[in-house]
Amino acid sequence: MKNIRNFCIIAHIDHGKSTLADRLLQWTDTVSERDSRAQVLDDMDIERERGITIKSHAIQMNYREGGEEYVLNLIDTPGHVDFSYEVSRAIAACEGALLIVDATQGIQAQTISNLYLAIEHNLTIIPVLNKIDMDAAMVEEVKDQIVDLLACDREEILSVSAKMGLGIEALLHEIVTRIPPPTGEAEAPLQALIFDSHYNAFRGVVAYFRIYSGSIHKGDHVKFVNAGSDYYADEVGILRLKQEPREGVYTGDVGYIISGIKVSKEVQMGDTITHADRPCAVAVEGFRPVKPMVFAGIYPTDADDYEVLRDSLEKLRLNDASLSFEPEASAALGFGFRCGFLGLLHMEIIQERLDREFDMDVITTVPNVSYKVYTTKGEMLDVYNPSGLPEANYIDKIEEPCITANIITKSEYIGPIMTLCVGKRGILKNQVYLTTDRIELTVDLPLGEIVFDFYDRLKSISKGYASFDYYPSGWQSADLVKLDILLNGDVVDALSSLITRNNAYDFGRRFCEKLREYIPRQQYDVAIQAAIGAKIISRETVKALRKDVTAKCYGGDITRKRKLLEKQKKGKKRMRQIGNVEVPQKAFLAVLKLDS
Repeated sequence: MKNIRNFCIIAHIDHGKSTLADRLLQWTDTVSERDSRAQVLDDMDIERERGITIKSHAIQMNYREGGEEYVLNLIDTPGHVDFSYEVSRAIAACEGALLIVDATQGIQAQTISNLYLAIEHNLTIIPVLNKIDMDAAMVEEVKDQIVDLLACDREEILSVSAKMGLGIEALLHEIVTRIPPPTGEAEAPLQALIFDSHYNAFRGVVAYFRIYSGSIHKGDHVKFVNAGSDYYADEVGILRLKQEPREGVYTGDVGYIISGIKVSKEVQMGDTITHADRPCAVAVEGFRPVKPMVFAGIYPTDADDYEVLRDSLEKLRLNDASLSFEPEASAALGFGFRCGFLGLLHMEIIQERLDREFDMDVITTVPNVSYKVYTTKGEMLDVYNPSGLPEANYIDKIEEPCITANIITKSEYIGPIMTLCVGKRGILKNQVYLTTDRIELTVDLPLGEIVFDFYDRLKSISKGYASFDYYPSGWQSADLVKLDILLNGDVVDALSSLITRNNAYDFGRRFCEKLREYIPRQQYDVAIQAAIGAKIISRETVKALRKDVTAKCYGGDITRKRKLLEKQKKGKKRMRQIGNVEVPQKAFLAVLKLDS
């Protein structure tokens, strides 16, 4: 056990985590020349296309130094704030972390956020300065930032270039020297933490675990403590580039178990595996349950696919524990699910994965957040979508969730960013100069204001330099109204939204204008209206497709033409009464692009 090292790689987006993982795998001969490719651990097409890591990936490497053979268990983690739950699970399974900082960018918001997560779990931090070969690298300045952040010596910071392979050998030496081996008793009862899982269509649920004490062998009778179910271990093994079966997995190791579990609910993230006949005294402390930040309805385009969609979401949740969902019904869209996501990118990725991995064609409603509504009877209701809001005369007050945001930017963009935050009802709490030209802003913001376009606008204002991270900070009272969208007089509840009274008129006007672009023309006029209660605040009309019925009247009295036009008018009116307006998927997400 003294030769095992469990560590993860943490960093901000695009600071070179996956590239460094590639170099470590090549240096330790874990990946052959033939199998080598960029982002070798990113096995989803969507990860490779976008150049981002969505899932944490565990892999075992063998490394020889000073006559000793070391086993290195590496977990590569995502960098985007929407996938921070993946990072927290990876950190819980490790004793050390490589904190990667881009020499051209310096310390950014998610660097600090992930560092605090690692410190919370008492991990040994090895600071690594990456991309030192770039012309724009600011090696000495960024080293100063790392020293200020970690209070470490400059000599402890390792300089590498993951792309060119510079400094990799020194990094491996520091990993085996600085990161402590796992602790635990080999003879004690089995105690293993489940930190990830996925569904295999042929073999059922595959759970990934880290053993804290004891060992597990093929054929053992094991018990999942929190789920309360027991199974036989059909196969156990370690995680190389592919799963490698072994007779046993021992204390300190990271491995996988296949036990023929067909029901995805049986496996929970953070659960403990132990032996059924010799259980451990206490379960391993798992992860804190994740709190969704953004809610949206997901509905099948074909109502018959409801159960298929449920199965698809359950299998996705195995692979992505931060996804939460529960059934809901909509008057416009039928039966579906109200899903909780960690952010807009997370929502987009889930929608894409449903399409690619399960061939599910779905409609996603306008994203929103949850609100606490206090009624005049003294009751408190959790409202997740506008259709659940009581009548205005029964509402005493509404509270909305708030966040504390950390924004790190160059000082030249400070003015426009402050203007953006104030426009989103933000309150500036603090500002700190990290260096002469880098500043950290701490701002209190309502979560509902950042759901739509805040991050995109922040990136545009700062030319991509600003980084953004946030955490929930409580609730505050808000003057909110329900804005309904009507098509030909019928309320489309999937397009309704809760919005502040001051912004409702402007938002309703722009939303109607945007919908006019997306809703296709019919044989009759389609009225698009925005309303607060019974009061219409905006209207747009999608003009009818008209046939020139008077073309054959090339002469004669005007009454002949009028007679034909009146006949057409009656037909259009009758058609409108029985016609349905087809609302395309783009219209549901039009709210996200109101400023484009």
